[in-house]
Amino acid sequence: MGTPVSDGLVSKRSLRKKSGQKNYDENLMDEFIEKHVGAAFRKIRTKEELEKETEIEAMIALSLGFPIDALIEDEIKAGVVRELGGKEQNDYIVVRNHILSRWRSNVRVWLTKGHIKETVSNEYIHLLSAAYDFLLYNGYINFGVSPSFSSYLPEEATEGSVIIVGAGLAGLAAARQLLSFGFKVVVIEGRNRPGGRVYTQQMGKKDKHAAVDLGGSVITGIHANPLGVLARQLSIPLHKVRDNCPLYKPDGVPVKKEVDSRIETIFNKMLDKVNELRKIMGGFANYISLGSVLEKLRQLYAVARSPEERQFLEWHLANLEYANAGCLSDLSAAYWDQDDPYEMGGDHCFLAGGNWRLIKALSDGVPIIYGKTVDAIRYGVEGVEVVAGNQVFQADMVLCTVPLGVLKRKTIRFEPELPQRKLAAIDRLGFGLLNKVAMIFPHVFWGEELDTFGCLNETSDNRGEFFLFYSYHTVSGGPVLIALVAGEAAQTFERTDPSILLHRVLSKLRAIYCPKGVDVPDPIQTICTRWGNDPLSYGSYSHVRVQSSGRDYDILAESVGNRMFFAGEATTRQYPATMHGAYLSGLREASRILRATRGRQSYFRRSVQRNVGPSSDQLADLFKWPDLVCGKFSFVFDPLTDDPKSMGLLRITFDNCKDDTNKVLENSCDPPSNQPLQLYTTLSREQALELQTVTGEEETKLVYLMNSFGLKLMGAYTVGNAYNSLVTSISNARRGRGGRYRISAPLLNTV
Repeated sequence: MGTPVSDGLVSKRSLRKKSGQKNYDENLMDEFIEKHVGAAFRKIRTKEELEKETEIEAMIALSLGFPIDALIEDEIKAGVVRELGGKEQNDYIVVRNHILSRWRSNVRVWLTKGHIKETVSNEYIHLLSAAYDFLLYNGYINFGVSPSFSSYLPEEATEGSVIIVGAGLAGLAAARQLLSFGFKVVVIEGRNRPGGRVYTQQMGKKDKHAAVDLGGSVITGIHANPLGVLARQLSIPLHKVRDNCPLYKPDGVPVKKEVDSRIETIFNKMLDKVNELRKIMGGFANYISLGSVLEKLRQLYAVARSPEERQFLEWHLANLEYANAGCLSDLSAAYWDQDDPYEMGGDHCFLAGGNWRLIKALSDGVPIIYGKTVDAIRYGVEGVEVVAGNQVFQADMVLCTVPLGVLKRKTIRFEPELPQRKLAAIDRLGFGLLNKVAMIFPHVFWGEELDTFGCLNETSDNRGEFFLFYSYHTVSGGPVLIALVAGEAAQTFERTDPSILLHRVLSKLRAIYCPKGVDVPDPIQTICTRWGNDPLSYGSYSHVRVQSSGRDYDILAESVGNRMFFAGEATTRQYPATMHGAYLSGLREASRILRATRGRQSYFRRSVQRNVGPSSDQLADLFKWPDLVCGKFSFVFDPLTDDPKSMGLLRITFDNCKDDTNKVLENSCDPPSNQPLQLYTTLSREQALELQTVTGEEETKLVYLMNSFGLKLMGAYTVGNAYNSLVTSISNARRGRGGRYRISAPLLNTV
């Protein structure tokens, strides 16, 4: 199993929300945007209509994290405009917002530049290209699992090779994106399934079964959420988590609403006071835990003094520990909620049939090797090696997506060791625990109208034990209840016999429902999770611990030497501890890997211009192992295609040129010298095969080459400048397919 990513509803303050509609239909977003935006594309619009459309598109872009009147940092770094702050920037923002809105209007269709050109004036074509390329290569458009995307994906790998460690949401998102960019990719996964910390288990019997999410389960905030996009592409219905969450005392007696409301108000005021205090205390607040500050405030203001009120308050504290996957005594008073400004808006939803449906779609077509636990990752200027048991995988780059808990345990050896600042960040950040008891019953005895209900506990030590129940009967296909265990109780849970845990949870349920005359049957099947003892996770999800800060998430996300990259929920400062955060981190790293690769290629091209072509060394390396040799004629081709029309390189070596050969070479290449002369040209596979059939001496083949094919021979310098992309493409393809850095399964090195 893998670790659950945060189920927390809305903010980290309270996971109980105001009331709303029962079901959330993602198709409504399609209809809304189409009504306000799509229709405008099909008619001539007035100035007022254009202004209204621009406002709507700006709001859509804002919901996706783009400022209304400014560029984001990555856009500035990408140089999307020549000058910041002027008219060109304003025009670019309008075009950018328009592209985002066009794609969000129908996420099932690949948006092309041609589609946008239909609605953007020709004078802004350069801005269209800049905005489109930025949004495409940074994962803002044309991402996901829509079947229609396949025709737009490259048939052959044209970029470098990447090993991805971990087939969770981050790894799968990155893999699909990198494949669409033209990279050669393989994913190494320690489990026998994809998904990592998102795990849907089938429970029950043949006549009574259900799909239950034992890991990440709630899509937290549907507005702009990429997981919502995936659900729309797959036409999977979503169920809004309804907000009615009744509470019950330890003896099963319902909590009065007025008492519940009063204690919740006190709890929120205490959190407001924490916010005020940390502003006064400054950096000193980072050395104090949130739990200690809340307890001091409770004593100072003499609130929740009676046993009953204290139990109410403890329930809210348990809810806070659930949202942060950590004990309050570990959370930083200064930065525990640093990601609140970035929370996704909108309803919180369950996915019908479980989140496995997203994982299955994401993993389709992705090369994944299961059952391989990574022991070591070696990286250097020439590439990377990933060691799993007795096998060594080699590639240009590696993306590590393992959970923070695994990094903390140091079960993977990095050679050389990770930078000290990254090791320190790994140590500072917290990685907490959330466990579940999943139960499938013969029928829904708790009522069809409830999605959640809560139970108070007697003491602060066990406040997180079965404090909240989720009903999955609306989406799982069966009568399923899940009891959550958070805080210190989640740690004790892992050391307790499952039969004892089941007895406790059933005792709670029977205390609530038996007095109402409702029989609580024994469950058909029960599963108790053990995320803390899972050697491929060692916990659930991350939080900001005392002496840590949001900056540590950024440090974890930093690449090392542009060879080793990191993704996962613990690498995103804005969306930690969420499924969508993990997914977005994968898209982010795919973009970074592409930029790093293009940067190396650009550096190489600059070096070529200063020196000799793509370097005579690179040409020499290619011809060390020619694909075809015919006398002094050597041929190399792209190993990733057998297309007869595909282009390759021909090298001819002249030791002692005869007079008639010199005549042929005249005006075709650099003047001959006393040294052995090596000349080059490009030709197709079918031309090479045709040349093989020419009889006679090599001079005859040379004459045929020039007269019949009309080809011109060149020196290394000239061919390097004229055909740099072809030389680089074949070189990269060889490295990915059969060179030193290999990642395809048949080419594994065994040690």
